[in-house]
Amino acid sequence: MSDLSSYGLVGFFFLAAIVFVAGGMLTAWFLRPSDHSGAKKDTYECGAEPIGGAWIQFHVGYYLIALVFVLFEVEVALLTPWVVIFRSQADPWPSLIAVGAFVGLLALADVYAWRKGALEWL
Repeated sequence: MSDLSSYGLVGFFFLAAIVFVAGGMLTAWFLRPSDHSGAKKDTYECGAEPIGGAWIQFHVGYYLIALVFVLFEVEVALLTPWVVIFRSQADPWPSLIAVGAFVGLLALADVYAWRKGALEWL
């Protein structure tokens, strides 16, 4: 493999990834049980017998709260590395301005969600 260029190495790992995933899927397909009984096709709800159909409508508030939660999780995930290296920067002002713009944009999204009533529960 030493004579492969860097693109050849990327292609090799790409093909290895495809073979790895396809091998796992084929192995799972061969090892799975082929008998699909009525209980196997039933909706699973933590061991309890389901009541009614599976196609019920949920209130849109669940989804809106979930989206606002994802908004804050993305903020934490992107700000944590920045906070760790902030003091080690020679000139912190450019990164401080960039993070300020990022937090400001997320704050605008939060204010928009609040004004639209997405944070109101039912």
